Amino acid sequence: MSLSTASALSGALARVGDRWSLLVVDALSDGPRRFAELEAAVPGIATNVLTQRLRRLEADRMVIAVPYSNRPRRFAYELTEAGRSLDGAMRLLAQWSADHGGGDADTPAHPACGTPMVARWWCPTCDRPSDSGPPEVIWV
Repeated sequence: MSLSTASALSGALARVGDRWSLLVVDALSDGPRRFAELEAAVPGIATNVLTQRLRRLEADRMVIAVPYSNRPRRFAYELTEAGRSLDGAMRLLAQWSADHGGGDADTPAHPACGTPMVARWWCPTCDRPSDSGPPEVIWV
């Protein structure tokens, strides 16, 4: 792994690499939720930990808190565009875990034939996939 790749990965892990943040993001992927709904959607998370993760995700602009009550002050939480853009990476990570004995993942299937879909590296400029796995990537 190159130094720039490691740096980019370190940055991503600093933002969402703790035990609970990706689970909170996943729970919000279906749409906005109130605090109690998030507690129910993320089994085992302590109230104070959920509060900390939501504040951190909000500070990192991954989640936005939308007030729905002023007295007492209460919020619904929803993903920003940056938070929604994690969906593909989370699916790949879940699939990797399922492929290596870490549980089941919801693998999308091709609608025409039902075959599980696979991710491939693709260049949007050349409009061609890479046949040999991840290419040597130049991070800019």
